[in-house]
Amino acid sequence: MSDVILPGATIGVLGGGQLGRMFAIAARRLGYRVHTLAPEDDTPTGQIADVEINAEYDDLDAVRAFAKGVDVVTFEFENVSAAATAAAEEQAIVRPSGRALFLTQHRIREKTFLADRGLPVTPFAAVTSQRDLDEAVARIGCPAVLKTASFGYDGKGQHPIASPAEGARAWQALGGREAVLEAFIDLDSEISVVAARGVDGAIVPFTPFGNTHRRHILDVSVAPAPVSSETARQAVSLTRGVLEALDYIGILCVEFFVARDGRLLINELAPRPHNSGHLTFDACRTSQFEQQLRAICGLPLGSSELLQPAAMANLLGDLWTNGEPDWRAALAVPEVKLHLYGKTVPRPGRKMGHLTALAASPDEAKALVLRARDALLSKA
Repeated sequence: MSDVILPGATIGVLGGGQLGRMFAIAARRLGYRVHTLAPEDDTPTGQIADVEINAEYDDLDAVRAFAKGVDVVTFEFENVSAAATAAAEEQAIVRPSGRALFLTQHRIREKTFLADRGLPVTPFAAVTSQRDLDEAVARIGCPAVLKTASFGYDGKGQHPIASPAEGARAWQALGGREAVLEAFIDLDSEISVVAARGVDGAIVPFTPFGNTHRRHILDVSVAPAPVSSETARQAVSLTRGVLEALDYIGILCVEFFVARDGRLLINELAPRPHNSGHLTFDACRTSQFEQQLRAICGLPLGSSELLQPAAMANLLGDLWTNGEPDWRAALAVPEVKLHLYGKTVPRPGRKMGHLTALAASPDEAKALVLRARDALLSKA
């Protein structure tokens, strides 16, 4: 079986969200066909794909049949079970590997893997009982954060613990699920590095992105990140180390905490394109989505050059509270690009789209996307 999968071949995507949608746009532009499998119908990915299969990820027969009909399988959604990934690997090349997915979809496995290889993570402890939690709080101290070990994103399944007395409340709030306790970090900022690693081991990183969150959901990303050149260099170097330790093929995002004392700590890994990298679609010579395609198909990786400072602002379902946003007003800001994901049901906190802008500086680009987003609500 060749490591190189040429245009005209069929790419299988497990997951139907916006990451798969933008990946499918990049793949079809390069002449590939795209099949997607997800439990829902009329998904953002399915609207662009050639074939949309509706099945649960744990329907192993469906996953096998899906993988048999494609040349390579990749992910836009990491919470696919190890059994489903193994079923896909019986029929097709799977990139990134099931091992990489298994490690990165579970916080305890992920942090243990990183710490065992000397990569910097926040102090943490595995928690499977109230007694574990009490001992972890005594060892790590407060303030701390209790996080579910799996299936947590956008702040879901996270509970701060300001004092030991709050441990029982946090444990009950998680419903007694397996969790990890992490030390609270006095943050200066949060950044992310998206990078691709090819079949030949070549690694191409994007410039670090600076991220700000609102209600635990990514709100705005800027490139380059507002950090020192040494911090940016160190973040890229650590990302390379993660990719090599995982023997990874595909696109990976490493999210970092930049502590106020200057330390750089790995927060978590995303084994797929990342929300903070959406701006690469407009701002880089090769987007994170095309880079994912190149990597999994064994093609040479493209240039990740940032053409101009850029910013991205998320559009959440909250913007629809009083009706359809005023798209005309937002697009009246000529430097701004609008990306909508084809989702028909807006809900508070649901990612419905994003705005990007390029400008002379990251701050100017950020001002443009925020101005355009504010204009969405400026109906006469």
